[in-house]
Amino acid sequence: MQAIWDFFKNDRFARHSGIELLEIAEGHAKAKMTISDSHLNGVNVVHGGAIFTLADLVFAAASNSHGTVAVAINASIWFVKAARQGTLYAEATEVSRNPKLATYSVKVTDDAGEIVASFEGMVYRKKDQIGQPAQE
Repeated sequence: MQAIWDFFKNDRFARHSGIELLEIAEGHAKAKMTISDSHLNGVNVVHGGAIFTLADLVFAAASNSHGTVAVAINASIWFVKAARQGTLYAEATEVSRNPKLATYSVKVTDDAGEIVASFEGMVYRKKDQIGQPAQE
């Protein structure tokens, strides 16, 4: 599991976005993002792209948690509540997995535990292993 943590420490966009990965277990991941002024859009609510980025990181962590490189092939998000301040949390759960495809559900919540967004994604599971050179 250490290779997975090391792999995600290299996610420069998540770090730039202020996202902190909290947990990784097989088929599961959790992260948080403390809302700052740079996360707000023109109407002073958290930008949908910031919320998507938070959800996408835990989706990636959960789907790669088995040690097999997994890359997104589809993702959908539903924004159900505006967020303006505090901290957002995203938690990904594996729904299904076979040798080539896997699906995940992500809930993004606020400090009160209320759902801000719901995200679903599917990955293609490559033959490559995390921390190993890519196969040609």
